[in-house]
Amino acid sequence: MHKLALVVLLLFAGAAGADTPSADTAAEAASRLYLWPDEIAPGSQRVALAQQIVERSHNPALPDRIVTGVTRPHLVVYRPAKPNGAALLVIPGGGYRRIVLDKEGSALAPVFADQLGYTLFVLRYRLPGEGHDDARDAPLADAQRALRLIRARAHEWRLDPQRIGAIGFSAGGHVAASLGTRFDERLRAPVDARDGISARPDFVLLMYPVIDMGVHAHAISHERLLGAAPTPAQIAAYSLQNRVGATTPPTFLLHASDDTSVAVDNSLLFYDALRRAHVPAQLHLYPHGGHGFGVRDIAGSPLALWPQMADAWIRSVTEKTP
Repeated sequence: MHKLALVVLLLFAGAAGADTPSADTAAEAASRLYLWPDEIAPGSQRVALAQQIVERSHNPALPDRIVTGVTRPHLVVYRPAKPNGAALLVIPGGGYRRIVLDKEGSALAPVFADQLGYTLFVLRYRLPGEGHDDARDAPLADAQRALRLIRARAHEWRLDPQRIGAIGFSAGGHVAASLGTRFDERLRAPVDARDGISARPDFVLLMYPVIDMGVHAHAISHERLLGAAPTPAQIAAYSLQNRVGATTPPTFLLHASDDTSVAVDNSLLFYDALRRAHVPAQLHLYPHGGHGFGVRDIAGSPLALWPQMADAWIRSVTEKTP
């Protein structure tokens, strides 16, 4: 091959594989709900970051955007035509270095909102490695505020304030499990009356979650959350199997045993802690599935049934008997 042609081919291949700048859709922008009164979160006023959304997919039918640089945490709301009265605070993953917007966010809407009737609130939360005050607890502070905001305005979305749960994926599972175990921790000074509302989810779903910060830690999440040299006390405090108690909400866990990113031991440790604390829990383990499958990469596999199983479980722990 001629050298010039080879150079052109390599440049084209590099461009084709490169991520491209992206943005919110018009519908996402229209449904955006900021968490904090001044939009910028407390403790992030001095963070000199611009939010960036990047598209990693080259298939318009399967978007795969990520976001970084969040200083104005907010919810993107997906409202069903026929709401069932329950809400899901959706917390996508991304290894605490980015937030996956589509595979573990917008892609849930056709199943959970359109088919099953859940009102979805996808959380764009602050990341711990981007310079925020009290950075390790910034994601949890945003999740607490989001749950309180949904509960405070439940009537606007025709929701039962006692049927508001959280679902977290991967590192977002660590945020959701933190919310389920640390919901009543005061992480900052109250900013308004909504901070007096309970932040306890009525139920929690953890999908291939990051839980342990010790032997079974996900290396990237561990480093982004705790830094390069955390103390044993810090490792123990952020290993969420150590934070389970009697008030932890009922929990649904799902994991693939061949997950090479987040070891299945994370779910096993958390389930065992729930069992010992007598917290109602349901654990589903699959031999195959890997990591990050969400709802898009499971067609034709046994994993394709998990949304319906999750729906049945949510109803079993939330619906009131006559």
